[in-house]
Amino acid sequence: MKFKIDEDLKKKLIHPNALTLYRIAAVPLLILVMLDTTLLNCLAAVFLFSLAAITDYYDGLLARKMGLVSNFGKIMDPLADKILISSAFIMLVSHGWVPAWMVCIIIGRELAVTGLRSIMAENNIDVAASVIAKWKTGFQIAALIPLIYHYKFIGINMAYLGGILLWVALVLTIVSGFDYFYKAKKLFIS
Repeated sequence: MKFKIDEDLKKKLIHPNALTLYRIAAVPLLILVMLDTTLLNCLAAVFLFSLAAITDYYDGLLARKMGLVSNFGKIMDPLADKILISSAFIMLVSHGWVPAWMVCIIIGRELAVTGLRSIMAENNIDVAASVIAKWKTGFQIAALIPLIYHYKFIGINMAYLGGILLWVALVLTIVSGFDYFYKAKKLFIS
């Protein structure tokens, strides 16, 4: 007997906004798994974080492909990214695996840009993520995966690899933050 999923239910489950909400819902579970730093928990955390991060790519892709771009998605998608990434970074700081000052800069920029994007949207200034911002997010995710795993993998020191990627992510975070503020300069000069 073949299991059949109702088409309406299927559409709701893969709706772009549902994927965004899944990403947010994954955060408490990620935090819980990251409380313990055993190899098994680190693997589970990497899997959960990676799965949640992948939804960031697919929610936007599906929204455009299905014609379901919404104000909810425009606001909640980047917010979901920031919640996921910030939570993972904070948990790494709690274990002493990344410097707190780097995470403060990253999260501070995320909060500042989120506020700025809201003001930009109210003033009809383009708030779409720039190429630099997309690279920033990619490098943050790429840094977090080996940093969360933290153990050696096939002879590679994953913490060291994650640290290198984190420096690149930090630079891109700062540059993309300045880029947003540059785009919004007419809000400051009147």
